Amino acid sequence: MNGHAIFENVRRYRGIASLYRQTAAFRPSQRWSLLEQASEWEARALLELEAYFASRTDYAAPLAA
Repeated sequence: MNGHAIFENVRRYRGIASLYRQTAAFRPSQRWSLLEQASEWEARALLELEAYFASRTDYAAPLAA
């Protein structure tokens, strides 16, 4: 997957997490469940970014040698 697609996924995941957090503000009875969902989407975004930059580092390492 190219960098643009990964960053688009990260943007989407963070947008979804934001919607869960906003919904949690208006639904106190479901707050913890919604915040947990938001946390899971943020974790997905972070994993995508980590994988992207790890692959870039792995690719760049042989070039530096």
